Amino acid sequence: MTESEPKNFFNTLLGFITSREDTPEEKRSALLETLQQAKLEGLLDSDALSMIEGVFQVSELAVKDILLPRAQIDWVDIGDPITKIIPEVISAAHSRFPVFENNRDNVVGILLAKDLLRHSIENDFDIREWLRPAVFIPESKRLSVLLKDFRSNRNHLAIVVDEYGGVAGIVTIEDVLEQIVGDIEDEHDIDDEADNIVLVSEGKYRVRGMTELEQINEVFATDFSDEDIDTIAGLVIHQIGRVPKRGEVIQLQGLKCEIQRADPRQIHILIIQKTPLLEP
Repeated sequence: MTESEPKNFFNTLLGFITSREDTPEEKRSALLETLQQAKLEGLLDSDALSMIEGVFQVSELAVKDILLPRAQIDWVDIGDPITKIIPEVISAAHSRFPVFENNRDNVVGILLAKDLLRHSIENDFDIREWLRPAVFIPESKRLSVLLKDFRSNRNHLAIVVDEYGGVAGIVTIEDVLEQIVGDIEDEHDIDDEADNIVLVSEGKYRVRGMTELEQINEVFATDFSDEDIDTIAGLVIHQIGRVPKRGEVIQLQGLKCEIQRADPRQIHILIIQKTPLLEP
């Protein structure tokens, strides 16, 4: 490849985009095909192409496509004593928590876990005084618009409300960015192969999507074949014919598999629970 080839390629690409008279959807499809061809020719690497595709997905997806459903939120009840709240915050290991009063549709603010440190030095600590304002957004909001809002307002979490004003779930800036760059692991995420399958409560396990079926069979006493499919994520996608959204539940050989973290390209984390069919 000569030094002028990349420059010529991108100049051609720019002319291709601006000169076509197709619809935006047709231009987008054609552009992605061109970029995929560029990858095959060595002008883009796989990571760069994946991120470009992620940018397009963010422009097409709405908040409802990636939100964490209401039932999976780790809530803080402002009526609970601080001695109950602190252990729950430690156990959940998040940095931000939606706080409600009386009922979960009445969100009164966002609690930052770090603000609880003040409890150790303030005898009259009042959690209400340390709540940050909650940001409410509709399910239909585009992710591209939400990302701009997060950046300009320096927010990291938003409460998603449905058409009736009830809380449908939450979405974070990390959720949006993961649509572009893939899964963002932090110090609380699973990063050791030995921790592919972690018991989180009685009969319920947190499982990495890339866990091999051989390990799944050992732990859950199943007999999934790994002849054509290697991982639990691949098995779920093969079973339903698409990448499921977060919060979806799939039944596999007596296992209840709930998608806890996923993006449009892959499943990252599942919550798997044995059903009565596998219990003695």
